[in-house]
Amino acid sequence: MNFPVIGWVLAWALKIEGFLMLIPCLIACIYQDRQGLIYLVLALIAIAVGQLLSFRRPKNMEIYQKEGYVAVGLTWVLISAYGALPFVLTGEIPFYIDALFETASGFTTTGSSILTDVEALCHTSLFWRSFTHWVGGMGVLVFMLMLIPSSGGSHMNLMKAESPGYEVTKFVPRVKNNARTLYRIYLAMTVITIAALLISGMNWFDSFCISFGAAGTGGFGVLNSSCADYTPVQQWIITVAMIAFGVNFSFYYLCLIRHPKEAFRMSEVRTYIAIIVASALLIAANLTAQMPGVYKGAEETLRAAFFQVGTIITTTGYATTNFDLWPSFSKFILFLLMICGACAGSTGGGIKVSRVLIVLKSLKCELYTLIHPRAVQKVRMDGTAISEKSLRSAYIFLISYFLVFGLSILIISLQGFDFETNVSAVAATLNNIGPGFAGVGPTSNFSAYSWWAKLVMIFDMWAGRLELLPILILFYPRTWKRHG
Repeated sequence: MNFPVIGWVLAWALKIEGFLMLIPCLIACIYQDRQGLIYLVLALIAIAVGQLLSFRRPKNMEIYQKEGYVAVGLTWVLISAYGALPFVLTGEIPFYIDALFETASGFTTTGSSILTDVEALCHTSLFWRSFTHWVGGMGVLVFMLMLIPSSGGSHMNLMKAESPGYEVTKFVPRVKNNARTLYRIYLAMTVITIAALLISGMNWFDSFCISFGAAGTGGFGVLNSSCADYTPVQQWIITVAMIAFGVNFSFYYLCLIRHPKEAFRMSEVRTYIAIIVASALLIAANLTAQMPGVYKGAEETLRAAFFQVGTIITTTGYATTNFDLWPSFSKFILFLLMICGACAGSTGGGIKVSRVLIVLKSLKCELYTLIHPRAVQKVRMDGTAISEKSLRSAYIFLISYFLVFGLSILIISLQGFDFETNVSAVAATLNNIGPGFAGVGPTSNFSAYSWWAKLVMIFDMWAGRLELLPILILFYPRTWKRHG
């Protein structure tokens, strides 16, 4: 284990978090929030400590796979732990575990909250809370890779550990250029979303915060009603933005730079859009049949259906209606979308559409082999055979996923809440969604859970955002042996 290079990466992460924490200070100046001074002091401390610890580069800068996973896991724990301090020191979330829950939920783009009155927060804290979504959406280390000195191809191990999906697509030859390409697309799409909301009449503060949440597929709102009080046009803009950020970013890269035809051949993206359209139409039909008169006309029904489907499959977590009151058929579709999640290579969470396709294609191959034992079948994605290593990685992820899912439900069930609340609470945090059903539905929050149950769900948020292994490896004893 190359401990010096891990420490160096952590120092850089702390320093970058310090610079990012300066941005809410500008909001404090605009709204004359006294709490902004706390953000300023914490930002300067993080910058100073990070600079001091990263000033001297380690002699061995090689980042192997093990170091990459450990560095990524520890980085997300560090930024969440330090990012929680402003909430505690301002007194807005006095209990540290609650503050850690809120911040981990922000950086992992989960959107689950312990706050009963969001609007009671000052503008500075509201902005920091939403800004953590934007930072965590593309990844702190992806951002950091644009800045830190290159070390050959070893930095790809950092990117592979942090990037969602069953494999990392190399857009360009160098990792630093790769990271810059990702962030240019990410920033451009965020600016377009902000501009669209501003043109629609939304005030500038809400436009920025809501866009940060849509871009990072987070879900922290600035109103207690989430997005219910926004106009129909604004709700449609948010819906389109959420769905757009749930698309594999390789699609946008191919559209803008290389081959648009190749982009539209991506089976994952086509399946993702098909799932959204089919789910929304089924829910709209179900609402019309079983809840007549609740929504006024076809447009409002379709808007509610598409918004909730978009927010759940992309694991964003905004809401315009209390979908916990919907019929069981519609709620079960939403639950399946929670598990499925968005595309690989997007800012969304969940299992990912690509893995669902791999499982279905594997099942098809297995059934064909049973009928034709001598046939040689390969699982293919977009015409390319998936390697045994990628298949094995997908299967291990699914096994690990359901193991963590089951154990988390078992542990928090000791709390005494009903089955639906506990299952949806773990589904919401492990898949980085935000709201669940029943006691943690869109009109409720996670404040009723005890501190130890919140720690379980904080672990689930980190594990879900980093696709399990970078967090699980921290608990594997052999990881910490120097020559293990």
